[in-house]
Amino acid sequence: MRVISYNLRKNRASGELVALAERYSPNILCLQECNTIDLPAEVGHLHLADSTHRNRLGLAIYYNRDRFTAIKTQTFALKKSLHDRVAAPAHERLIATRLIDNVAQRELVVASFHAAPLTALNSLRRNQIRTAHEELSILGPGLPTLMVGDYNYPIFQGKLGNKVNQSGYDLTLSDTRTYTRYKFFRGHFDLATSMGLTIANVETLPQGTSDHMPILVTATYPDEQMMQTDAAHHLAYPAASESVSVEGVDFTI
Repeated sequence: MRVISYNLRKNRASGELVALAERYSPNILCLQECNTIDLPAEVGHLHLADSTHRNRLGLAIYYNRDRFTAIKTQTFALKKSLHDRVAAPAHERLIATRLIDNVAQRELVVASFHAAPLTALNSLRRNQIRTAHEELSILGPGLPTLMVGDYNYPIFQGKLGNKVNQSGYDLTLSDTRTYTRYKFFRGHFDLATSMGLTIANVETLPQGTSDHMPILVTATYPDEQMMQTDAAHHLAYPAASESVSVEGVDFTI
């Protein structure tokens, strides 16, 4: 499963989305700071699940309808920062879609998240992240879950990782920094937190017109990874033959 997350910087990078979809073939696209009023129904091979509605610049999720069936999409309001209350209120900082993976024949939850800006304290962002994870657990109890987006958390990420682990999630940074606009705040802003998934890789993609770089998350289900390992073992040692049953059909490897 391939998921791209991209903060469009007040929708300035929206013209790059089709090219991103064509070049990297993501199954899911999660957006932040997109113009939710003018979002297209399709971006390349991806279909719009839904977007936030209470502020023009918000969040959206697109998905591949050949791979997934969307069951429910929900938006959530998280604790507000002073910036949200005074300057430019952001009522909804989380959007999530519960999906059926038609290939793996299972359900999962994918979310796009945008934390409060750097004018807020890290403690407030940790509150938002914790609350977001709690809301996702209600949307899809016990399901594999992936939340990606702009976490606005460039420093003290070790503490964030510990807090995330305590809630049953894993925090994964990309291979290189994702934000370069300000000299003193360069770093990993765009992150992934997950539960019940194995994150194989998080790659920072080339920078476009946004001050954020897109990230490409490659994730697998834990048992899917085990099956791939077993397949590699059988290819390496073909003499070790065994009988396997799949959906009532027996065959020998």
